[in-house]
Amino acid sequence: MKKREWFRWTAVVILLIVSVVLIFNQQIKYYLVGSYHPTVTKQTVKQNNKKSANYDFSNVQDLNLQSVAKARARKQSIKVIGVISIPAIKMSIPIGKGVDNNTLALAAGTMRADQKMGEGNYALAGHNMAHGSRILFSPLYYDAKVGQKVYLTDMTRIYEYQITERKFIAATRVDVVNDTPQKIITLITCNKTGSRRLMIRGKFVKSMKFKQAPKSVQKSLSKGYTNK
Repeated sequence: MKKREWFRWTAVVILLIVSVVLIFNQQIKYYLVGSYHPTVTKQTVKQNNKKSANYDFSNVQDLNLQSVAKARARKQSIKVIGVISIPAIKMSIPIGKGVDNNTLALAAGTMRADQKMGEGNYALAGHNMAHGSRILFSPLYYDAKVGQKVYLTDMTRIYEYQITERKFIAATRVDVVNDTPQKIITLITCNKTGSRRLMIRGKFVKSMKFKQAPKSVQKSLSKGYTNK
Protein backbone atom coordinates (compact mmCIF):
# COMPACT_ATOMS: atom_id res chain seq x y z
CA MET A 1 0.00 0.00 0.00
CA LYS A 2 1.38 3.36 -0.99
CA LYS A 3 2.09 5.89 1.74
CA ARG A 4 -0.45 8.38 0.39
CA GLU A 5 -3.17 5.72 0.35
CA TRP A 6 -2.22 4.59 3.87
CA PHE A 7 -2.60 8.13 5.18
CA ARG A 8 -5.96 8.45 3.44
CA TRP A 9 -7.35 5.28 5.01
CA THR A 10 -5.94 6.24 8.44
CA ALA A 11 -7.71 9.59 8.19
CA VAL A 12 -10.97 7.83 7.26
CA VAL A 13 -10.70 5.48 10.26
CA ILE A 14 -9.97 8.37 12.63
CA LEU A 15 -12.90 10.31 11.21
CA LEU A 16 -15.20 7.33 11.71
CA ILE A 17 -14.07 6.89 15.33
CA VAL A 18 -14.59 10.57 16.08
CA SER A 19 -18.03 10.45 14.45
CA VAL A 20 -19.09 7.44 16.53
CA VAL A 21 -17.93 9.14 19.75
CA LEU A 22 -19.84 12.30 18.87
CA ILE A 23 -23.00 10.40 17.95
CA PHE A 24 -22.96 8.19 21.05
CA ASN A 25 -21.46 10.76 23.41
CA GLN A 26 -24.34 10.60 25.88
CA GLN A 27 -24.59 6.81 25.84
CA ILE A 28 -20.85 6.40 26.44
CA LYS A 29 -21.01 8.88 29.30
CA TYR A 30 -23.96 7.04 30.87
CA TYR A 31 -22.11 3.74 30.58
CA LEU A 32 -18.91 5.05 32.18
CA VAL A 33 -20.82 6.48 35.15
CA GLY A 34 -23.39 3.72 35.47
CA SER A 35 -20.84 0.91 35.46
CA TYR A 36 -18.90 2.39 38.39
CA HIS A 37 -19.67 -0.02 41.22
CA PRO A 38 -17.08 0.29 44.01
CA THR A 39 -17.08 -2.23 46.83
CA VAL A 40 -17.98 -0.41 50.05
CA THR A 41 -17.00 -2.06 53.34
CA LYS A 42 -16.58 -0.96 56.95
CA GLN A 43 -12.83 -1.11 56.45
CA THR A 44 -12.73 1.04 53.30
CA VAL A 45 -15.08 3.61 54.87
CA LYS A 46 -12.89 3.82 57.98
CA GLN A 47 -9.73 4.26 55.91
CA ASN A 48 -11.24 6.85 53.56
CA ASN A 49 -12.69 8.91 56.40
CA LYS A 50 -9.15 9.55 57.60
CA LYS A 51 -8.06 10.98 54.24
CA SER A 52 -8.18 14.65 53.27
CA ALA A 53 -10.59 15.92 50.60
CA ASN A 54 -11.42 18.99 48.50
CA TYR A 55 -14.59 20.92 49.43
CA ASP A 56 -14.32 23.85 47.01
CA PHE A 57 -17.63 23.51 45.15
CA SER A 58 -16.86 26.62 43.05
CA ASN A 59 -14.30 24.60 41.06
CA VAL A 60 -16.78 21.90 40.03
CA GLN A 61 -17.10 21.64 36.25
CA ASP A 62 -19.94 20.46 34.03
CA LEU A 63 -20.08 16.74 33.50
CA ASN A 64 -18.87 15.92 29.98
CA LEU A 65 -17.43 12.82 28.35
CA GLN A 66 -13.85 13.93 28.93
CA SER A 67 -14.35 14.53 32.67
CA VAL A 68 -16.17 11.21 33.11
CA ALA A 69 -13.48 9.28 31.23
CA LYS A 70 -10.82 10.97 33.35
CA ALA A 71 -12.69 10.09 36.54
CA ARG A 72 -12.98 6.43 35.54
CA ALA A 73 -9.25 6.35 34.85
CA ARG A 74 -8.68 7.81 38.32
CA LYS A 75 -11.44 5.97 40.17
CA GLN A 76 -9.03 4.82 42.89
CA SER A 77 -8.71 8.47 43.98
CA ILE A 78 -12.40 8.58 44.96
CA LYS A 79 -12.72 8.22 48.74
CA VAL A 80 -15.97 6.28 49.10
CA ILE A 81 -17.40 6.65 52.62
CA GLY A 82 -20.89 5.25 52.24
CA VAL A 83 -24.01 4.85 50.15
CA ILE A 84 -27.24 6.84 49.75
CA SER A 85 -30.50 5.21 48.70
CA ILE A 86 -34.02 6.50 48.03
CA PRO A 87 -35.98 3.30 47.26
CA ALA A 88 -39.12 5.16 46.12
CA ILE A 89 -37.26 6.62 43.13
CA LYS A 90 -34.92 3.65 42.66
CA MET A 91 -31.80 5.69 43.35
CA SER A 92 -28.81 4.14 45.05
CA ILE A 93 -25.30 5.54 44.58
CA PRO A 94 -21.97 5.68 46.45
CA ILE A 95 -21.01 8.67 48.60
CA GLY A 96 -17.53 10.08 48.11
CA LYS A 97 -15.65 12.36 50.47
CA GLY A 98 -15.45 15.92 49.11
CA VAL A 99 -16.66 17.58 45.92
CA ASP A 100 -13.74 17.40 43.49
CA ASN A 101 -14.56 16.73 39.84
CA ASN A 102 -13.50 13.07 39.93
CA THR A 103 -15.76 12.33 42.91
CA LEU A 104 -18.83 14.10 41.52
CA ALA A 105 -18.39 12.46 38.11
CA LEU A 106 -19.13 9.06 39.66
CA ALA A 107 -20.73 9.59 43.07
CA ALA A 108 -22.50 11.97 45.43
CA GLY A 109 -20.05 14.18 47.34
CA THR A 110 -19.98 15.50 50.91
CA MET A 111 -19.98 19.30 51.05
CA ARG A 112 -18.31 19.96 54.42
CA ALA A 113 -15.34 18.40 56.17
CA ASP A 114 -17.05 18.23 59.57
CA GLN A 115 -20.29 16.48 58.65
CA LYS A 116 -21.31 13.10 60.04
CA MET A 117 -24.24 10.87 59.19
CA GLY A 118 -27.10 11.32 61.62
CA GLU A 119 -25.73 14.61 63.01
CA GLY A 120 -26.43 18.24 62.11
CA ASN A 121 -26.88 19.06 58.42
CA TYR A 122 -25.57 16.19 56.29
CA ALA A 123 -25.15 17.87 52.89
CA LEU A 124 -24.49 16.05 49.61
CA ALA A 125 -24.06 17.33 46.05
CA GLY A 126 -24.58 15.34 42.88
CA HIS A 127 -24.86 15.94 39.14
CA ASN A 128 -28.16 15.99 37.25
CA MET A 129 -27.47 14.58 33.78
CA ALA A 130 -30.96 15.56 32.53
CA HIS A 131 -32.53 14.09 29.34
CA GLY A 132 -34.51 11.62 31.49
CA SER A 133 -31.31 10.10 32.91
CA ARG A 134 -31.31 7.85 35.98
CA ILE A 135 -27.61 8.56 36.62
CA LEU A 136 -26.26 10.14 39.84
CA PHE A 137 -28.73 12.70 41.33
CA SER A 138 -30.85 12.90 38.17
CA PRO A 139 -33.73 10.93 39.78
CA LEU A 140 -34.03 13.68 42.41
CA TYR A 141 -34.95 16.17 39.70
CA TYR A 142 -37.55 13.93 38.09
CA ASP A 143 -39.08 11.95 40.95
CA ALA A 144 -38.14 13.11 44.46
CA LYS A 145 -41.21 14.07 46.54
CA VAL A 146 -42.02 15.12 50.07
CA GLY A 147 -42.63 12.11 52.29
CA GLN A 148 -40.16 9.73 50.64
CA LYS A 149 -37.55 7.97 52.78
CA VAL A 150 -33.82 8.55 52.35
CA TYR A 151 -31.26 6.11 53.72
CA LEU A 152 -27.55 6.64 54.34
CA THR A 153 -25.06 4.05 55.49
CA ASP A 154 -21.43 3.85 56.48
CA MET A 155 -21.86 0.05 56.39
CA THR A 156 -21.96 -0.03 60.21
CA ARG A 157 -25.23 1.82 60.78
CA ILE A 158 -28.14 2.94 58.60
CA TYR A 159 -29.53 6.44 59.01
CA GLU A 160 -33.14 7.08 57.98
CA TYR A 161 -34.48 10.47 56.91
CA GLN A 162 -37.80 11.61 55.43
CA ILE A 163 -38.04 14.29 52.73
CA THR A 164 -39.80 17.42 54.00
CA GLU A 165 -38.93 20.00 51.34
CA ARG A 166 -38.34 20.22 47.59
CA LYS A 167 -37.29 23.68 46.43
CA PHE A 168 -35.42 25.41 43.61
CA ILE A 169 -32.87 27.93 44.85
CA ALA A 170 -30.29 30.30 43.37
CA ALA A 171 -26.91 28.78 42.51
CA THR A 172 -25.34 31.27 44.95
CA ARG A 173 -27.21 29.87 47.99
CA VAL A 174 -24.20 28.18 49.61
CA ASP A 175 -25.71 28.83 53.06
CA VAL A 176 -28.00 25.81 52.70
CA VAL A 177 -25.09 23.45 53.32
CA ASN A 178 -24.05 25.11 56.59
CA ASP A 179 -24.35 23.01 59.72
CA THR A 180 -27.54 23.17 61.76
CA PRO A 181 -28.53 22.18 65.31
CA GLN A 182 -31.32 20.08 63.80
CA LYS A 183 -30.55 16.66 62.34
CA ILE A 184 -31.35 17.03 58.64
CA ILE A 185 -30.16 15.95 55.23
CA THR A 186 -29.65 18.37 52.33
CA LEU A 187 -29.28 17.10 48.76
CA ILE A 188 -28.22 19.55 46.05
CA THR A 189 -28.32 19.11 42.28
CA CYS A 190 -28.85 21.31 39.21
CA ASN A 191 -32.07 22.07 37.42
CA LYS A 192 -32.41 21.06 33.76
CA THR A 193 -30.40 24.03 32.44
CA GLY A 194 -27.92 24.40 35.30
CA SER A 195 -29.10 27.95 35.99
CA ARG A 196 -30.53 27.10 39.43
CA ARG A 197 -30.20 24.39 42.06
CA LEU A 198 -32.73 21.87 43.29
CA MET A 199 -32.60 21.43 47.05
CA ILE A 200 -34.11 18.37 48.67
CA ARG A 201 -34.26 18.45 52.45
CA GLY A 202 -35.30 15.81 54.93
CA LYS A 203 -35.63 15.35 58.67
CA PHE A 204 -33.80 12.69 60.64
CA VAL A 205 -36.03 9.80 61.68
CA LYS A 206 -33.78 7.20 63.30
CA SER A 207 -30.60 5.17 63.01
CA MET A 208 -30.14 1.44 63.37
CA LYS A 209 -27.42 -1.15 63.12
CA PHE A 210 -26.97 -2.24 59.51
CA LYS A 211 -28.00 -5.84 60.15
CA GLN A 212 -31.08 -4.78 62.15
CA ALA A 213 -32.57 -2.74 59.29
CA PRO A 214 -35.31 -4.23 57.07
CA LYS A 215 -33.86 -6.57 54.47
CA SER A 216 -35.20 -4.42 51.63
CA VAL A 217 -33.30 -1.40 52.98
CA GLN A 218 -30.11 -3.42 53.43
CA LYS A 219 -30.43 -4.63 49.86
CA SER A 220 -30.90 -1.13 48.46
CA LEU A 221 -27.67 -0.05 50.16
CA SER A 222 -25.45 -3.03 49.44
CA LYS A 223 -26.55 -4.94 46.32
CA GLY A 224 -25.10 -2.73 43.61
CA TYR A 225 -26.27 0.65 42.42
CA THR A 226 -29.17 1.84 40.30
CA ASN A 227 -27.04 4.17 38.16
CA LYS A 228 -28.25 3.12 34.76
